[in-house]
Amino acid sequence: MRLRDCLLALSVPMIWGMGFVFAKAALEYFPPILLMAFRFTVTALVMVWFVPRPRGLMAQIFLIALVSAALQYGFTFYGLKSLDASVAALVVQLEVPFMVLLGAIFLKDRPGARKLLGMLLAFAGVLLIAGEPQLQNDWLPLLLLVTGAFLWACGQVMIRRLGEVGGFALIAWVSVFAAPQLFFASWLVESEQLRLIAEANWVVWGTVLYLGLVMTALAYGVWYHLLGRFPISSVGPYLLLLPVFSILGGALLLGERPTAQVLIGGAVVVAGVAAIVVERRRLTPA
Repeated sequence: MRLRDCLLALSVPMIWGMGFVFAKAALEYFPPILLMAFRFTVTALVMVWFVPRPRGLMAQIFLIALVSAALQYGFTFYGLKSLDASVAALVVQLEVPFMVLLGAIFLKDRPGARKLLGMLLAFAGVLLIAGEPQLQNDWLPLLLLVTGAFLWACGQVMIRRLGEVGGFALIAWVSVFAAPQLFFASWLVESEQLRLIAEANWVVWGTVLYLGLVMTALAYGVWYHLLGRFPISSVGPYLLLLPVFSILGGALLLGERPTAQVLIGGAVVVAGVAAIVVERRRLTPA
């Protein structure tokens, strides 16, 4: 990979990691589901005009949007609302071992001993984080994050079964379906939406634009561009930097100070995910 490609790969975890930080600030104004509804509305309005409609797959994409977007982000961002952005970014790394586990069950993928060890490390790291004294009295936000990670993995298995659909088309049409699903869910479980919308300041709307345009449309576009040019073993490890950017952003912008136990647990989680996504290079005999 050239320097330009390395910088592009580095930009993806930075954008996604800082998304937790900016969303954490916006959650002081908007309830989580309403914030996510506006996020996917922005993404849909920007992207849907430039991609084809996946004919014959709309029902499946509707279900994918429900599981991997509406439900997943609802659980994840309700958890984020009550936790530091750095803790949330570390816990959602469970998406990778959950995906490997579900792939072994439903897709008959064979993870191998190294990936199984990585899964155990990742779950052990989250248990270390959960044992942090500040979290022991309220496990619900942590459980919401773990549930969100599991739902994201479920969505990825559903996408694998979908067949060949362009990445941009999938993002656009998932957003088209996810936005009304989230608005409906917000109407069911949240309140005072009209007042909050009227009183929202530039920080909130700027975060909505960041989440919809930068974190979703731009970052996923760069990610799929890199996956189209390089093997996953080359670009996948860059995503391990996502919690690093969330921790730095949380410390600089939100004044968060993760404890030593959270950092140790996070390091164990990242080590476990690294064991899963970093492929060992095999030497070819001369």
